[in-house]
Amino acid sequence: MRHYLKIRDFSADEMREVLKMFRSMKEGRGKPEEKILNGETWALIFAKSSTRTRVSFQVGLLELGATPLFLSANDIQLGRGELICDTARTLGRMLHGAVIRTYAQGDVEDFAKYSGITTINALTDEEHPCQIMTDIATIEELRGPIQDQKVVFVGDGACNVPLSWVSAAKLLGFELVIAAPEKYQPSAKLLENTGVKVTDCIEDAVRGADVLYTDVWVSMGKEEERHERVQSLGRYQINRETLSLAKPDAMVMHCLPAYRGMEISEEVFEANADTIFTQAENRLHTQKAIIKFLRNR
Repeated sequence: MRHYLKIRDFSADEMREVLKMFRSMKEGRGKPEEKILNGETWALIFAKSSTRTRVSFQVGLLELGATPLFLSANDIQLGRGELICDTARTLGRMLHGAVIRTYAQGDVEDFAKYSGITTINALTDEEHPCQIMTDIATIEELRGPIQDQKVVFVGDGACNVPLSWVSAAKLLGFELVIAAPEKYQPSAKLLENTGVKVTDCIEDAVRGADVLYTDVWVSMGKEEERHERVQSLGRYQINRETLSLAKPDAMVMHCLPAYRGMEISEEVFEANADTIFTQAENRLHTQKAIIKFLRNR
């Protein structure tokens, strides 16, 4: 049984297969399709709030024939301290698959280990594999092979999104640069043998970029650090000046929600809204492709 808990769970060839399936899923939406999950019930177990992740997975599971069952941490005994292994062993006897959005990466991995059902990581503090798979799909849909692109992440380089980008760059071999203050850079261990460049100079990073990417400065669970983060990350914003150093036709991406005036200016966000919301829409099609890939294994 296969799971998708981190980017490295797929080989480069398997990622390519999922990206190919993404295109057919998107092109074929609304046409008759095989209900590969017909008669199944899948849980959406969310300890963190969500808009895009919840809706895209719920709709995707419905379109593949499954019945999605949404469970927040307050709905089940996890919220009262039950061990993840006990929850997993219980739900594994009743369900066919689970999508989990939570804090600790270890919780997702333990659930997959003890449940015996297909498990997908919808976000943890360390990984956001479905988002990055979607981002690569979006770049290739709009601009061609990612190997031909210079992708630059600007902002908190130690959060789940850039950490997953690092793994993807190592796997697929494209150019990735992260611009972040030293305190918010990925660890040296994670960067080993990846070819990823990290710098605290935003100007050097974005010069000649094909894709500029950012995320919120204050991720869920980091609210107490808000003041310090805003102070430290204040100049790591995608705005008109930043964009002027990139290629003239550079893509601007944001995994949302966006806090305009912080990690991205209102002007740049609105000028690139079509790309950003195509990126959001593509979560649906990519995640359906991931589910189909896992089901075929």
